[in-house]
Amino acid sequence: MAGAIASRMSFSSLKRKQPKTFTVRIVTMDAEMEFNCEMKWKGKDLFDLVCRTLGLRETWFFGLQYTIKDTVAWLKMDKKVLDHDVSKEEPVTFHFLAKFYPENAEEELVQEITQHLFFLQVKKQILDEKIYCPPEASVLLASYAVQAKYGDYDPSVHKRGFLAQEELLPKRVINLYQMTPEMWEERITAWYAEHRGRARDEAEMEYLKIAQDLEMYGVNYFAIRNKKGTELLLGVDALGLHIYDPENRLTPKISFPWNEIRNISYSDKEFTIKPLDKKIDVFKFNSSKLRVNKLILQLCIGNHDLFMRRRKADSLEVQQMKAQAREEKARKQMERQRLAREKQMREEAERTRDELERRLLQMKEEATMANEALMRSEETADLLAEKAQITEEEAKLLAQKAAEAEQEMQRIKATAIRTEEEKRLMEQKVLEAEVLALKMAEESERRAKEADQLKQDLQEAREAERRAKQKLLEITTKPTYPPMNPIPAPLPPDMPSFNFIGDSLSFDFKDTDMKRLSMEIEKEKVEYMEKSKHLQEQLNELKTEIEALKLKERETALDILHNENADRGGSSSKHNTIKKPQAQGRRPICI
Repeated sequence: MAGAIASRMSFSSLKRKQPKTFTVRIVTMDAEMEFNCEMKWKGKDLFDLVCRTLGLRETWFFGLQYTIKDTVAWLKMDKKVLDHDVSKEEPVTFHFLAKFYPENAEEELVQEITQHLFFLQVKKQILDEKIYCPPEASVLLASYAVQAKYGDYDPSVHKRGFLAQEELLPKRVINLYQMTPEMWEERITAWYAEHRGRARDEAEMEYLKIAQDLEMYGVNYFAIRNKKGTELLLGVDALGLHIYDPENRLTPKISFPWNEIRNISYSDKEFTIKPLDKKIDVFKFNSSKLRVNKLILQLCIGNHDLFMRRRKADSLEVQQMKAQAREEKARKQMERQRLAREKQMREEAERTRDELERRLLQMKEEATMANEALMRSEETADLLAEKAQITEEEAKLLAQKAAEAEQEMQRIKATAIRTEEEKRLMEQKVLEAEVLALKMAEESERRAKEADQLKQDLQEAREAERRAKQKLLEITTKPTYPPMNPIPAPLPPDMPSFNFIGDSLSFDFKDTDMKRLSMEIEKEKVEYMEKSKHLQEQLNELKTEIEALKLKERETALDILHNENADRGGSSSKHNTIKKPQAQGRRPICI
């Protein structure tokens, strides 16, 4: 009895110790995940779990986003998950997205997973037209997206129509030109073919390097009013705060870089920006909701912290990540070089095989032709021999007839004709017989010469037959070719050594390899700067090419603004569009 009571008590205590949980669904740019979370978990607990699951270490760029009454909000790290104003219906859904953007993607984004998530998010924003992108740049970005998905261009695989189901260009760009999908695909493929040799992560980074110079990249826009009640837009990004006209999100009317802002605060719905230069008046504005003010302040604090962090020495964690990334990049580079060498050797072996097969086929054709020539020579020799025999028999027959005619003439001469008439007749017959004998002798001589000529032709035909047999014998007795196993070229002495053991692959890094790779990376940076001018020329060339197909009446307000900026000679880079407030006494800022 006591044992039963003790077992029931232990079971009930175990039951009480099990924590209550709820289900959370996390939606990333390319996947969905579900987790069971404890009721007491704070935002940081859930965020850290998601980052560990993704293998993400550059956590400072990201956050968990949800929506409250059509307003975007972010999960707070120090607040319980269920204390947020979220739906209590399970699963509770959050979107794992980039909350803050880097100033320079190539320098700041270290992990490949970080680059990939940024690539997917920026690509979606461009296709959804949340980031304005001019048509010529859209085609270039699409070509890098295709390279990232399909790898190197192969005409035998990537045939016409292989991009038919892909969403690569904003609908605004497609509607702006009288161009068929095939025409767009042709232009995208032309640039895609030039990206040969770039791995997925390299193509995605090239995409981000171009996208980060777009005016609306990384900017969060909020509707505000100044003291006069004028409607404006506030833009918050990695560089600072920007004030826009509601009809022009490309070029700010005025900007406050983070390093020139002394303080940011809000009271109820009023937001205050205090510049570092005390000669410049404080800028105040109102937003529609208190919740929006809180979100603006969150973004300002986070972007300012990252702005200052970029201008300090990297932390130990970041240094370790960058070192690991460099090693990983070096390993991938050497692996790609090894694969490229193997591919080159395989292609050379295939070319050698094809050449040997071609030569073998050629020799077979030559042997067949020699056989046919030999058969024709034999037939010709037989015909000539037969003709020579016939001619010889005719010559003998003519000689025999000539002898008979001579005998007849002698017999006629021996016969004495008594009378003159008979004598005259006989002389006439003798004369005719002599003429006939002379003709027969000439004909016999001609036939004899013809027989000699035929004998000579027969001898030449037999000589040609002998040469044809000799050539056929030479062709059929040539030595066979060695086996088609090309000996791989020895590796350069400065390349790392590769040792294959079973199915494993081990490779040793050398200091010289890392130094050489560093020099190559620096060289690539210099080359990239040189290529940027060529890239701009390519973009201008494409723009000129498709300009004739543009439908002017379909241009959006952003298209017109972008063209006006370009006509004024302004750079498309957002870093060159900032207009700073000027300190002129204590004049207030008028927007």
